[in-house]
Amino acid sequence: MKTINKFLRFLFFAVIVRVIVLIVLGLNIRHREKLPKKGPAIIVANHNSHLDTLVLMSLFPIRLLPTIQPVAAMDYFLSNPVLKWFAIKIIGILPLKRKPDHRGENILLPCYEALLNNRILIFFPEGSRGEPEKLSNFKRGLAKISEQFPDIPITPILLHGLGKSLPKGEALLVPFFCDVFVGDGIKWTGDRKSFMDQLEQRMQQLATEGQFSTWD
Repeated sequence: MKTINKFLRFLFFAVIVRVIVLIVLGLNIRHREKLPKKGPAIIVANHNSHLDTLVLMSLFPIRLLPTIQPVAAMDYFLSNPVLKWFAIKIIGILPLKRKPDHRGENILLPCYEALLNNRILIFFPEGSRGEPEKLSNFKRGLAKISEQFPDIPITPILLHGLGKSLPKGEALLVPFFCDVFVGDGIKWTGDRKSFMDQLEQRMQQLATEGQFSTWD
């Protein structure tokens, strides 16, 4: 079964996702060379569309697919066993609890273990999907991870246009030209607030580079 799942995952990304990303969306990627070449590494992006995860994973060579894990809330998949199987076995989701079950439990431990195993993690620090092309405040869980792994680079990526192709609450894909801006990696600054401030500033710089006057 494990071999079958690996084959299905490869087939899904090599054929279906690549066709959607390269042909239907017409993706325009800026500074691809700044992407990490291997793990451990962390990718951080804004989150406006159902397509965000698939687009980010498609930026990497297919040979790196087994090392890439998007981080997502566990409860989102538990109610539907088919969705849970697809998310974990095909997409490769790393599920996290939203809240600890008991005092002292560290819900970020799966992320620590993944990084120790040289994974490339994908984070959406806004949490859930927001309004199309609008940037929400970042949550600070990422700062705790960076504090534990200060030498691991965190690469910011700005996605623009995907919120119009398949926004939250919609099921119909609308072809729309999309841009991806890859920024320079940052590392732990020694302070959680300054780290998050630097990350948010880097995202705003990418928006400025794209000459997006607003997030509308």
